[in-house]
Amino acid sequence: MTEDWSAVAEAINARANELTLKQREIAERSGVSLAIVREIQQGRIQRRRSPRTLEALSIALDWHPEHLSAVLQGKRPPEIGPPAETFDPVVPLLQTIIRELRGLRAQVGTLASRIDDGSRQKD
Repeated sequence: MTEDWSAVAEAINARANELTLKQREIAERSGVSLAIVREIQQGRIQRRRSPRTLEALSIALDWHPEHLSAVLQGKRPPEIGPPAETFDPVVPLLQTIIRELRGLRAQVGTLASRIDDGSRQKD
């Protein structure tokens, strides 16, 4: 099975431009580290990633959770909406909550870093 990381990078870059998102914003929305977002977007390091990483990035870019996994495998990405017969109204709400929690986690990390920097400057 061939993985096309350059296609993933192209898809993320095109979507980021479309949504006018910067790498840092993608990292905050997804909960994926900024370094990994950069690596994937630049296609520098093409190694196996956790399916959860691609899922988090897909959701952060307002795509179906399996969008980037499909792109990686050279398959057609699923549509954003689930089929009518399997629609569960709780799923989109949970995805929104997860995305918000990841963003909050990133913000708490930023604040903790600033607090640490402030305490070091006082020393």
